[in-house]
Amino acid sequence: MKMSEQSTPLSNENSGWRYPRKQNTLPEVYRSMKIPKSASWFRKFLAFAGPGYLVAVGYMDPGNWATDLAGGSKFGYTLLAVILLSNLMAILLQALAGKLGIVTGRDLAQACRDHYSKPVAMGLWVLCELAIAACDLAEVIGSAIALNLLFGIPLIAGVVITVLDVLLVLLLQNKGFRYIEALVIVLIVTIGGCFLIEIFWSQPEMGAVMKGFIPSSQIITNPEMLYIAIGILGATVMPHNLYLHSSIVQTRQFEQTTLGKRQAIKYSTWDSTIALFFALFINAAILIISAATFHTTGHTDVAEIGEAYNLLSPMLGTAAASVLFGVALLASGQNSTLTGTLAGQIVMEGFLNLRLSAWLRRLITRLIAIIPAVIVTWIYGASGTMQLLILSQVILSLQLSFAVIPLVKFTSDKKKMGEFVNKPWMKWLSWFVAIIIAGLNIYLLYQTFTGQ
Repeated sequence: MKMSEQSTPLSNENSGWRYPRKQNTLPEVYRSMKIPKSASWFRKFLAFAGPGYLVAVGYMDPGNWATDLAGGSKFGYTLLAVILLSNLMAILLQALAGKLGIVTGRDLAQACRDHYSKPVAMGLWVLCELAIAACDLAEVIGSAIALNLLFGIPLIAGVVITVLDVLLVLLLQNKGFRYIEALVIVLIVTIGGCFLIEIFWSQPEMGAVMKGFIPSSQIITNPEMLYIAIGILGATVMPHNLYLHSSIVQTRQFEQTTLGKRQAIKYSTWDSTIALFFALFINAAILIISAATFHTTGHTDVAEIGEAYNLLSPMLGTAAASVLFGVALLASGQNSTLTGTLAGQIVMEGFLNLRLSAWLRRLITRLIAIIPAVIVTWIYGASGTMQLLILSQVILSLQLSFAVIPLVKFTSDKKKMGEFVNKPWMKWLSWFVAIIIAGLNIYLLYQTFTGQ
């Protein structure tokens, strides 16, 4: 690296934008965390580590559980290959999101606002708000189901209780961004620990597990398997995570030089890649436990969280099996509320250049999710909440391409990214992934609405 690259400041105002950048993303924590200049690479990596784990939370939220359970109970380990493929796509897209934020100084919402016309940007904002509300709905239902299973709290009461997590989010935001990252990591470790024990108890056949990570032609030729596979793909890559990651990488005070940004991109990519392998383990663990416990014993129709909870203890021979499953579900739901709050704030500020108090923003988002959850739970009970959970994933699938395509477009634009623009192989791979995701989600929506 030449000396001039290390010392020449780079402007945050890259050419190629319709409008200049108006404000910093998440201004209360923007560039608030120092990066040691003369430390070892490992200390620098630790300074950058954290945002990737907030991103990984979205890949293990309660919305993924139903598809993983259904895939494992019905088809054994075969769909592990789909979970692996989904995770590799997520690693690529999150790396692009981090790079966009580091290079341009814009999060994805700000980039959309500064590139597209106002009507287009407003349309993208509405779609993104729907996706965040749908994601919040999955978290509300997941937490309520966990409270019901663990403590016998009625579903409606559990839904209402989830409003209280607003206080936890506000407390952590006031203490500093590292506290949010620390809590998220603790909850991820809790989820991972629970499933590690469950895998040990379920005693899966390791040869069959390894074989499951190799793609099989059955996934394409079996329509029912293909439908669940597409559901796993659609529920894995979360659109709000792309907005979130492009923002929170800017909490680090990296040098605004070519070398500084190049190092920030490298460490940020390591961080998100390692964190997403935790998400891969947890999603794969749910499917493996379902396959080893249900599929091998002939229970091939287990798809609901409550049903899995009730069957685990008698089938594994220990009451703790169901308890650990419920604890992991509760941790998953609560973890997702933290990142959902930040994503909502980023999207509203980025698209509208409008700031609301954190408590007000969170309360509005929560009420949007709670009102339909209460109504459906009151009328249809537990089965209704599962249908609502599936609907939330359909909404997320519908919105996904409206986040992925702008992200790939911006990071492949040399005017916007300068020397950090995607290399030709990365550009074509990114567009290929974007097209695959769009095609699969369109097919998933078609299957869902036609009832096939």
